Amino acid sequence: MTESIYTHDSSHHRSTQDGNEEQRTDAIETCCPECGGRIIRDESRAERVCQACGCVVAIDQIDHGPEWRAFTAEETAHKRRVGASMTPLLHDKGLSTWIGWDDTDAAGRSLSARQRKRIHRLRTWDERYRTKNSQERNLKQALGEIERMASALGLPGPVPETASVIYRQAIEMELLPGRSIEAMTTASLYAATRQAGIPRRLCEFTPVSRVDQIRIQRAYRYLTRELELGIAPIDPHDYVQRFVSTLDLGGETEQIAHDLIETATTQNLHSGKSPAALAAGAAYAASRLTNDARTQTAVSECSGVSRVTIRERYQELIKVHDANGNR
Repeated sequence: MTESIYTHDSSHHRSTQDGNEEQRTDAIETCCPECGGRIIRDESRAERVCQACGCVVAIDQIDHGPEWRAFTAEETAHKRRVGASMTPLLHDKGLSTWIGWDDTDAAGRSLSARQRKRIHRLRTWDERYRTKNSQERNLKQALGEIERMASALGLPGPVPETASVIYRQAIEMELLPGRSIEAMTTASLYAATRQAGIPRRLCEFTPVSRVDQIRIQRAYRYLTRELELGIAPIDPHDYVQRFVSTLDLGGETEQIAHDLIETATTQNLHSGKSPAALAAGAAYAASRLTNDARTQTAVSECSGVSRVTIRERYQELIKVHDANGNR
């Protein structure tokens, strides 16, 4: 009994010493011994160097990349031995396998009629197994809708991924029963664009969605309330760059539009106004101030704001602009 206790204490002492040594080593590796600067990893040289003075702290670091080299996309696809990374855009996050739709063997030869029939049957069962219950079928359909709408709206990859995470949270909190899948997916995608700071009006989602705008609004309010997303109000500045780019206006015009919005915000003119309408009015006013005018119809078509509203915002912005001595 005494010997076993002594052995346990010794191992514990050794492990404590090892832990202290590892902590000291980590502290040394993250802090330059010469100047105390931050240590960074240079993957191309397999070294750890100081970001401030360039001192090489360690060499011959382990390369965690593949052992092969490829110079074209075809070579990369041929040499890669693993599948795609995990993604929330797939109902199983991309962890399962699936049977391809090309009726050829590993050598590229066409399958016989008997083999094609067998493979077709295997594909059917494989598809059934990948979605074992109604919840997985629901998720698969919803994620497909999110990806379709994001592609139609030209949204970058992180936005549909964020939308899929929001939709998964709604499923976990059991917010879907009694509600339309299309409305909840569209609301999730709209919430993801708001979180990413990408300006998209709610009316832009209606043409690509299968539900009307009022149902999307209700689903969005329900999601933000129940999930406590805490989405900040839209900044009119976020719309300016997009409108200016669509209207093919110059950088000077964009800067003046930003200045007009800033002046309006200082004068509290933006209170109660639509951010998109204010940005559209600023873009129209800036184009006239730089003698590169665009018609109200062109601004209305690119922004989705009516010409009447654009004229109202334009007159308000010009009045504030002239009142500040910028005639």
